[in-house]
Amino acid sequence: MDRETREEIERLKRERNAVILAHYYASPEVQDIADHLGDSLGLSRLAAASDADTIVFAGVHFMAETAAILCPDKTVLSPAPDAGCSLADSISAARLAAWKAGYPDGIVVSYVNTSAAVKALTDWCCTSANAVKVVQGLPEGRPILFGPDRHLGSHIMRLTGRKMELWDGVCTVHDRISREMVEDALREWPDADILIHPEAGCSDDAGLNANPRVIFASTAGMLRHAASSRAVTFVVATEEDTIHQLKKENPGKTFIPVAPGICCGEMKKVTVRNVLECLRYGTGKVVLDEDIRARAMLPIKRMLEIG
Repeated sequence: MDRETREEIERLKRERNAVILAHYYASPEVQDIADHLGDSLGLSRLAAASDADTIVFAGVHFMAETAAILCPDKTVLSPAPDAGCSLADSISAARLAAWKAGYPDGIVVSYVNTSAAVKALTDWCCTSANAVKVVQGLPEGRPILFGPDRHLGSHIMRLTGRKMELWDGVCTVHDRISREMVEDALREWPDADILIHPEAGCSDDAGLNANPRVIFASTAGMLRHAASSRAVTFVVATEEDTIHQLKKENPGKTFIPVAPGICCGEMKKVTVRNVLECLRYGTGKVVLDEDIRARAMLPIKRMLEIG
């Protein structure tokens, strides 16, 4: 990125009292212009705590919606309003309502990768970082409806021992990460730790879960593990551009993608150019129905309180 563009972004941020939040899956050049990086949980907290008047959310649309739910007094701009998510798209409010109708006493736990309308019908939101704590804290004896990611749901059931009804959705990026890929990596890099996101297609494999070199973690958890581990080589089994920040925070350590090309094309719709246009023209404003926003606030606040 040229110096002129960076200076213009900084000028416009000051003019609008704006902050740029970016997910770890954004392209490296977008990560490098962000004021704050994070996973879904971290970015939700940053949005809620920000004293900026404008939040430019460099991520897919449901993430910008979450910021708008939390910050009704702020302007939230989405650089790529058409950037979707296969998980969020796998469940609608109407389909969730029909599912809930079959379990009158059910508790709905929705992964944060969902629309505002789905969150409005949800009892608890969670991310991969705190999903286990959320489920562990739920009352016994009532059905738990978990969606939309079945891999994350299976992972939570294994760790908590709680039976849950699972929605049949997947992240089409993480679903590509197979047991065979991980086993190949274990053989090829015998001294490496393998970092895997719980959304991965292999997350419920008993053998991998028992292997001490295999670490299932949220993106923030991967960063913490890489910083504290005595290992110097890591195979990363999540969105490939996570490696950008892992390298920046851990100079001298080596990070290898489990398979080149495991990346989210929707995230790459956010560019330095459309971030600049957001700041310059105020484009991509996220507007929510107030009733939906207010009802969606409760499960998100519960998610943030769990930690």
